[in-house]
Formats: sequence, C-alpha cells, structure tokens
Amino acid sequence: MEGVIVNFRGGKHTKYDNHMIIQISSVKDRENAKKLVGKTVVWKSPAGKEIKGKVSNMHGNSGCIRAIFEKGMPGQAISQKVMVG
Repeated sequence: MEGVIVNFRGGKHTKYDNHMIIQISSVKDRENAKKLVGKTVVWKSPAGKEIKGKVSNMHGNSGCIRAIFEKGMPGQAISQKVMVG
C-alpha cells in the first residue's frame, strides 16, 4: 500500500523529527485507518537508503495515520511516497 508523507507531527512550540503524518489514498475514514496500526512503513531516500518506521495511531477523522520512524526524518521527505505494509 502506498502513502504520501503530509507533515511532521508537532504542536505550536514543538516538532517531532521522527513522527510523521501519512495520508493513504485508499483510506478515507478513521475506522479503516485503525486497521493499519502496527504495520511497518518504509521511506527510500534519493540516495537509496531506507528509513523504517511503524504506524502508531490514526490522526484525525479523514484517514491519516501517524508513524514513528527509527530516526529523524529530513524535511525533503515531506510530499514523498512511502510504502505501508
């Protein structure tokens, strides 16, 4: 399953470098996003390195998910594709 990284997870004064919000085109509601909790997420950098993460929870009511990666993600990862599965 393929998704797109939307943004970092953060608040007004904080930003978590290894928490990302991911939107999957085939998932449109909270109930379907809940089924993806625990699955692995892989992002490939332009240099060919893979950064792996895990879906921790859903985010909002429109089917987005929150993934926690093993290390901090670069800003260039926003709006790029990831593999969920």
